[in-house]
Amino acid sequence: MNKLKRTEIFTRLRNENPNPETELEYTSPFELLVAVALSAQATDVSVNKATRKLYPIANTPEAIYALGEDGLKEYIKTIGLYNSKAKNVIKLCKDLIELHGSIVPDDRKALEALAGVGRKTANVVLNTAFGHPVMAVDTHIFRVSNRTKIAPGKNVDEVEQKLVRFIPKEFMMDAHHWLILHGRYTCVARKPKCGSCIIEDLCEYKDKIEID
Repeated sequence: MNKLKRTEIFTRLRNENPNPETELEYTSPFELLVAVALSAQATDVSVNKATRKLYPIANTPEAIYALGEDGLKEYIKTIGLYNSKAKNVIKLCKDLIELHGSIVPDDRKALEALAGVGRKTANVVLNTAFGHPVMAVDTHIFRVSNRTKIAPGKNVDEVEQKLVRFIPKEFMMDAHHWLILHGRYTCVARKPKCGSCIIEDLCEYKDKIEID
């Protein structure tokens, strides 16, 4: 795919949604960090349902750490892998308290050193909470990048590198949100809604499905 086509794709996505936001609900970098950590292999909807009950009770590293693993599990037990996630979040809170004065670090290396925080989670926090022009690649973005040929790659690291290299700078800040929303609601896994897709004529997917 050439540069002009990529530019037009992101221009259309921006025109349709000028100010995209994550669907995870949060009011602070810490709430976002915990929500993203909980969202691994789970839907944003399920995470929001849990955090709507959790955050009014505990939304700081100290407060969640005080709950302990068992206490936290009561709030997140409807989310997949809640046992391991509770363990990681409690350790994450402990590390934030002891190493960072309870402040979420605006630094990739420091974020990735926290329990349960990998590159994708760090990228989401850096982009959404701190405004870094970085790209977090999840299953939706991986699929859209390969299917449209915006940035095809064999693994998430390769796709991330290509997206960062190929996406025009003016779109980088919001590109993560546009791509994830496009993959979640239009370019869905089983039957992409090609007939109602605003970039269908630019997409290089060979097996387009005409569904309005």
